Amino acid sequence: MDKLILIIGATSGIGKLCMETALNRGLTVRAFARSADTLAEHPELELMAGDALNADDIAKALDGVRAVVVALGIRERVAMLWDEKTLFSRSTEILLAEMQKTDVSRLLVVTGFGAGRSRSAMSLLERLGHNAVLGRVYADKKRQEAMIMASPLDWTIVRPVILTNRPASGKLKVLEDPSSWRNGLVARADVAAYLVDAAEQNLHVQKDVVLTR
Repeated sequence: MDKLILIIGATSGIGKLCMETALNRGLTVRAFARSADTLAEHPELELMAGDALNADDIAKALDGVRAVVVALGIRERVAMLWDEKTLFSRSTEILLAEMQKTDVSRLLVVTGFGAGRSRSAMSLLERLGHNAVLGRVYADKKRQEAMIMASPLDWTIVRPVILTNRPASGKLKVLEDPSSWRNGLVARADVAAYLVDAAEQNLHVQKDVVLTR
């Protein structure tokens, strides 16, 4: 159980790659998602279907884990241009509260470049385009990041730049200093590898970083 990592949002994207990376390293993973039961079985994989907005489900998912990785996403659709988004902040509020009831303190949360403090690193043109398409999503991620930073947990906020589906390059840059933050491209597989590294090695505790190549 001392190797058990909980991945919230493990059925697609970075979350699924993070799960696969952890399993390939011999770690035990609890994959948490509404459709977790659709994942292929593995001897070191525990599938747990649940809702990130349900406190009872989250409390059950936290039992016995050493670290939590949050890689939630939303389905892209036209309505995201005007619909209010609350998934990220609401799920984070629940998770933070439940974690503080346990001895689980290690938390890694994937947001994105342009969220929170990293918005100031964008050019004016980038901000205008970002706001037009992802404004409501990132307004919620801003609320999410503020909650995380205000918590006493051993958190790391992980902001990948523009994501690609290329294989892992092993050339990931982890930018800690806000003066170095910049946009670019990064493979989802590289982000997943960093998340497992950070969970295993306690990297960048209580820091917000930007990931790029």
